[in-house]
Amino acid sequence: MPILLFLIDTSASMNQRTDLGTSYLDIAKGAVELFLKLRARDPASRGDRYMLVTYDEPPYCIKAGWKENHATFMSELKNLQASGLTTLGQALRSSFDLLNLNRLISGIDNYGQGRNPFFLEPSILITITDGNKLTSTAGVQEELHLPLNSPLPGSELTKEPFRWDQRLFALVLRLPGLASTEPEQLGSVPTDESAITQMCEVTGGRSYCVRTQRMLNQCLESLVQKVQSGVVINFEKTGPDPLPIGEDGLMDSSRPSNSFAAQPWHSCHKLIYVRPNSKTGVPVGHWPIPESFWPDQNLPSLPPRTSHPVVRFSCVDCEPMVIDKLPFDKYELEPSPLTQYILERKSPHTCWQVFVTSSGKYNELGYPFGYLKASTTLTCVNLFVMPYNYPVLLPLLDDLFKVHKLKPNVKWRQAFDSYLKTLPPYYLLPLKKALRMMGAPNLISDNLDCGLSYSVISYLKKLSQQTKLESERILASVGKKPPQEIGIKVKNHSGGGVSLTHNKNFRKLLKEIIGETAPRLAELNTKEFAGFQVGLLNKDLKPQTYRNAYDIPRRGLLDQLTRMRSNLLKTHKFIVGQDEDSLHSVPVAQMGNYQEYLKTLASPLREIDPDQPKRLHTFGNPFKQDKKGMMIDEADEFVTGPQNKVKRPGEPSSPLSSKRRRNVTVTHDVHEKMENGQISPDGFLSKSAAPELMNMAGDSIPPDQVDCLSDDFTSLRKDDLMHNPGSNAVIGGTKNCSVSVDDRKVSVTSALETGPNTSQITPAMAQGINADIKHQLMKEVRKFGRKYERIFILLEGVQGPLAVRKQFIEFTIKEAARFKRRVLIQYLEKLLEKIESHHLLNNVNHINSRS
Repeated sequence: MPILLFLIDTSASMNQRTDLGTSYLDIAKGAVELFLKLRARDPASRGDRYMLVTYDEPPYCIKAGWKENHATFMSELKNLQASGLTTLGQALRSSFDLLNLNRLISGIDNYGQGRNPFFLEPSILITITDGNKLTSTAGVQEELHLPLNSPLPGSELTKEPFRWDQRLFALVLRLPGLASTEPEQLGSVPTDESAITQMCEVTGGRSYCVRTQRMLNQCLESLVQKVQSGVVINFEKTGPDPLPIGEDGLMDSSRPSNSFAAQPWHSCHKLIYVRPNSKTGVPVGHWPIPESFWPDQNLPSLPPRTSHPVVRFSCVDCEPMVIDKLPFDKYELEPSPLTQYILERKSPHTCWQVFVTSSGKYNELGYPFGYLKASTTLTCVNLFVMPYNYPVLLPLLDDLFKVHKLKPNVKWRQAFDSYLKTLPPYYLLPLKKALRMMGAPNLISDNLDCGLSYSVISYLKKLSQQTKLESERILASVGKKPPQEIGIKVKNHSGGGVSLTHNKNFRKLLKEIIGETAPRLAELNTKEFAGFQVGLLNKDLKPQTYRNAYDIPRRGLLDQLTRMRSNLLKTHKFIVGQDEDSLHSVPVAQMGNYQEYLKTLASPLREIDPDQPKRLHTFGNPFKQDKKGMMIDEADEFVTGPQNKVKRPGEPSSPLSSKRRRNVTVTHDVHEKMENGQISPDGFLSKSAAPELMNMAGDSIPPDQVDCLSDDFTSLRKDDLMHNPGSNAVIGGTKNCSVSVDDRKVSVTSALETGPNTSQITPAMAQGINADIKHQLMKEVRKFGRKYERIFILLEGVQGPLAVRKQFIEFTIKEAARFKRRVLIQYLEKLLEKIESHHLLNNVNHINSRS
């Protein structure tokens, strides 16, 4: 669930106008709205959380925080006003504090227990400013300074105010006040030269120098792509550079390597992507990145950690190690000079080990906890996180399974115990879980030691409680206006001590209000509306403005009590089917707030048929197939292009269409499978029907098609579709009908195939076939739309006499009535009438023939 925090510059300098006549603040508001619209195209945006912070004094600078919904966010955004100073440092500190409110409570930072990349709250902080001088009450500042005094407890545990999953991006508006005559330069947007640029780079983000509206749109599209789930890591080289690789791909020792010259790939400050699990949507991992210190019971307090871990990599080529069933974590690196250098070496079968300094107890550099390796296709570089000191552990585990057969001897246990002494205590629990997953015996004691002293653990618990109270205090102040300065109170003695009720004008106005005197109509201009007559108040009807309960007459007590109860408890009733006016009196700004409407809906039920494609609700029409799961306005379709392509005769069918075709069954498939001695276990025959049937796309079935299908049903008895009493065999005929839908001829072939090798269908087999057809009919009736071809095809396949077929048609009519399929009911009733009339005609002919 990404967090998108917008920091809007609301200083007085944002009132400056551009060549288009709009202010910088208006451009900032429009940029936020455009960003939200671009982000909404991604289905993952449904879990986004939006926050809004300004340059006001904290905590009133937080306009929308953790508890506010999308409608409040948009309302506060539109009501922003530009006034005050450019206090960027204080606003950034407030923004990071807002993002860090719940981290200590949830334990996501896991202080002293390793850094887990899969425990993260990916946050993007986007600030929009004009890039002017930083001002405060102390004067003009040349550099950006973030205040050190944070109201959040536990902020001293991290050296920087941000965390490794929080990145800062800045849109610095440099739009001119006069239209430029020079042509606009296309290409990438450069970084800005203001003080915020360095802060952006420290967090793993960047700044954009925006000079035109087109560049602003380009930056917003780039920022939408930056919303990724991941953490920022400092990769630094340790040891000498690797030997250069020649043109043949082998090491070339004759070529010199600049081991002492600083290269861009020696130190990179980039993101590693932490992909969520495809099933749960939450990242899953096994191994942490080690701390830069050894946890000890004697430590009185935790040393402050850096926001981004410093991971050192050795350029010595090693062989990547992995054994069966041992879990490992794989993270892709963001493109950087380091990834480019590794890919240019074209060595996908070698790796570089990674370390964290001071993470081990007996080694200054620490032991390797993973390695960097290029992908086999040389398209990206991955960071593999393994158990700590994995070059020692993996051979031991390999011997445990292959040599000792899960029954280790004393020598192996001594070697394993020696390995555990080099392992930081916080690796014991993940290692124990991994061994359990591999099926190994319990080799680690159940009394695990986290390595932290009792005082440190108690201190962390105390900080969690204090953070919870502080976060509640900060969030309670969100949405409140800052207190106004109270001026000097001056006592008014002009009245001479006379009460307001003794004022002549006040008493006259009061009489007019309560109706004792008629209102003055001298100010009304009757000549302006000559055709209208001003209605005077009825002197007999007095307004019910009782100030004393004893003034109410006895006959009006009950009526007045009802009015009071209705006004107080809001218990007035409306006509059945009538809604309150407030439900339809929605401001224009909130009419498109579909996200808030979705939150009020009940949780959706399980899909009836999981094989059918999932229909996602789209704005306006819930039955419309969603375009790649996105919610797109009609005005934005030119950006995304056509989503639904029309199937052409020569194009290969899509997997979805082929899956639907596999689900269509016709009755002659039943006979063919039984002739071959094949039938599916569940009785559902899934042979594909003719492709022509699937291309029918009418709003409803034409009448001639219904007549043709009904002729098939009425001809069933005429064509001797009955059980022969002697052999229990089904004898049938073949009948074709041609249906014209949208100028396309569709051939519907009857399911009754005849031949000398027609297999016998026993009553039990016929009962199973009918049960499957009944189940399919229920699912087809539930589907939306008016494509009823498959329903009539299924009705053709019903096994048994004509009475059984009539029962199936009547059952289908009842199902259609449940789901209000009126058109389908009409077709089925027409079909039923034809069958009954034909059955009656056959009975008459049979009686006449006997007589």
